[in-house]
Amino acid sequence: MEIAELGEFGLIERLTGQLEYKNKSTIKGVGDDCAVMHYPDKEVLVTTDMLMEGVHFDLTYTDLKHLGYKAAMVNISDIFAMNGTPKQMTVSLALSKRFTVEDIELFYQGLQLACNKWGVDIVGGDTTSSYTGLAISITCIGEADKEDIVYRNGAKNTDLICVSGDLGAAYMGLQLLEREKAVYYQMVNEQRKKKTANSDNIPPFQPDFSGKEYLLQRQLHAEARGDIIQSLRNAGIRPTAMMDISDGLSSELMHICKQSNTGCRIYEKEIPIDYQTAVMAEEMNMNVTTCALNGGEDYELLFTVPIGDLDKVRSLQDVHLIGHITEEKYGLTLVTRDNQEFELKAQGWNPLKS
Repeated sequence: MEIAELGEFGLIERLTGQLEYKNKSTIKGVGDDCAVMHYPDKEVLVTTDMLMEGVHFDLTYTDLKHLGYKAAMVNISDIFAMNGTPKQMTVSLALSKRFTVEDIELFYQGLQLACNKWGVDIVGGDTTSSYTGLAISITCIGEADKEDIVYRNGAKNTDLICVSGDLGAAYMGLQLLEREKAVYYQMVNEQRKKKTANSDNIPPFQPDFSGKEYLLQRQLHAEARGDIIQSLRNAGIRPTAMMDISDGLSSELMHICKQSNTGCRIYEKEIPIDYQTAVMAEEMNMNVTTCALNGGEDYELLFTVPIGDLDKVRSLQDVHLIGHITEEKYGLTLVTRDNQEFELKAQGWNPLKS
């Protein structure tokens, strides 16, 4: 069905008419001029992300259900990175004529899967037309007690530096998808050169993903680490500074150190890297540590804790100690496996770079 057949309000009703709200703070959701939320005793956290087709995602290999899931999760991740609890979300879409109603329903299925996992209510948004493809703007609203909020500027000298999960896998998943896309287009172009290409005679293409499923999952099915936030709370640990790793470990560390007026010292041998990530990096003749430092889109949590919490941190599953905070004058240092020291540089994702 073409979207024009339903119109804007018909599409919104079709996508959101069956939503059920889970949070007491949601007073009024979709269907009025504004959503209404009530937060009498909490601080309100608000984060917004915009995702553009051709810049942040490629629909050649990203299906719309996975895209909806990931679009929600990257916003939910920002709320967790402030040590908050996500509660509501607004979703705005700019759509070109090539998308059908069923396409957008798939996108919303992914959105709702992510929101249902963390108890988030979809309470509003907007739709409009686009001449250049799909644009997605999502705002997530969360809550936290004032004393629980963790900013980027709280790291102190001697604090321990920790990360959750493993790093670099999402980036290597992207490299894998881009490689197979290039192989596919090369095959199509060769057929066209032979002047035999049409919808019937282009041979079927089977991407080579065997043994690399984890990399694809990390790129296409991002997960916000609310489980780590809960583990920290259960252990009685309040981080002094925290971020999610969206642009690469090195970039995020530089943000924390700059805003906290500190330096840092991290150790290459302690950076958690999955086996599939290492194999793929070797296959593509890339330095796996560089991928882990600068790849981005891992959406793991980077945080610092007081040195007195060392034993508590060591008891947590899927949390890794990778270094410590230093005085600002010592700069940002990476200690390699053979004990050489290098200055950390931010080489991660820059959305405004040409």
